[in-house]
Amino acid sequence: MNFSISRSIFALVFGLGAMLSCARAAAPSRGFTRLLDAVVNVEVREIAFEAGGKRFSASIGSGVILTDDGVILTNAHVVSPRAVEVNVTLANLERVNARLVGWDHWTDLAVLRLDMADVKRRHLSFSRAEFGDSDKLVPGETVYAVGTPHGLARTVTRGIISNNNRYLQDNRGVRGYETGAFNTWLQTDAAINPGNSGGPLVTEDGRVIGINSRGYLGADNLAFAIPASTAKRVLAALLRDGAITRSYIGLVPAPLRDLEGFYALQLNTGVLVNSVDVGSPAARAGLRGGDILLAINGRPVDGRFPEQLPAIQDLIASEPLGAKVTLRIKRGAETRDYPIATEKLESRVGEEWAFERWGVSVRKVSRTFARENQLADDNGVLVIGVQPGFPADVAGIQRGDIIAKVNQQVITDLEVMKTQHAAFAAHPEPTLVEVRRGRQVFLFILKP
Repeated sequence: MNFSISRSIFALVFGLGAMLSCARAAAPSRGFTRLLDAVVNVEVREIAFEAGGKRFSASIGSGVILTDDGVILTNAHVVSPRAVEVNVTLANLERVNARLVGWDHWTDLAVLRLDMADVKRRHLSFSRAEFGDSDKLVPGETVYAVGTPHGLARTVTRGIISNNNRYLQDNRGVRGYETGAFNTWLQTDAAINPGNSGGPLVTEDGRVIGINSRGYLGADNLAFAIPASTAKRVLAALLRDGAITRSYIGLVPAPLRDLEGFYALQLNTGVLVNSVDVGSPAARAGLRGGDILLAINGRPVDGRFPEQLPAIQDLIASEPLGAKVTLRIKRGAETRDYPIATEKLESRVGEEWAFERWGVSVRKVSRTFARENQLADDNGVLVIGVQPGFPADVAGIQRGDIIAKVNQQVITDLEVMKTQHAAFAAHPEPTLVEVRRGRQVFLFILKP
């Protein structure tokens, strides 16, 4: 080979190597460094009501500080109202207590606040992150997932936005609670592992454009984050009210896809009413599965694809409680308006408790659960655990039973049952329990 050519090739390769080395050695931006100092590890100790008693468990996750007064955004599946202790490890490795401010399983988001009195007393410091604009993201854009996977603090993984508008509704996605009905998700191939949950997905300048939430089990490079556009709105509402109240009418939508021709619809017009919850406002108004929803309060809707459904559902959920919502419905050749009064949206998962002297753990029957299971009303509690050898087990009560009455008193809420249990604990004597099992009613006696 000609020596001059060899020297030119060597110079070219050396030059490229030097350029790559410089790129690798480039320091992160000030914004990204500030972001790293705002990411925290979240350790949670919580109570669970299972197997007929109370149990405590520990878990870890991530979070990001977003205000100077110590407000942290994380996932609802990381910190829930069951938490009895929350400890946050700052970027300087100092630990500080935190409390839950608000929780919203529908978007898998929760808000914490640091014990600022402790922070000031110990002269601790931290940075705060800033939101970016998730609505401007495009597939292929570089992003970074920051958090504490498996407890490994200050871990950064790099990837791209794989999809900026992914539909992921899950009826039991957050500790058995529903999530994903009112927002789409960001899909990324940045590695997200257990412990990353609640940490930020950020751009190269350190701006938070998502909150990491889940990975896809059994698949490589499939992870999902809640967009910043959703996170900002939920954060503001939880800081203001501690909870988010949404409206409900009982309409279950589905994408039209290629059904327009069967319903004589123009393209990109309307959404299919897949089903209507039994006993719901929509059912009482006369809606039924197979109807086509054309407009909400005069606003046309387009639900041809799954990704369009969350915005339609959020349109209804954002209405005030008790408001009249006018739905324009097409049924066959007829089109007419249906005025429907909204109710409060509730989860199928009711409040839980354990009655340890009886050896039974229960969950309050919610209105949603009652409708799904075609129960006459939402009185009673669902048995979710029975402790072997305790009165409930000896009497024959089983998981899945619904306790409707105790000593002939209707269980309208958990307080009624707590009162009966306290009386049993103070003066143990046989207690009569009425149970619904399927379509049958059984009577059991809990003996001391």
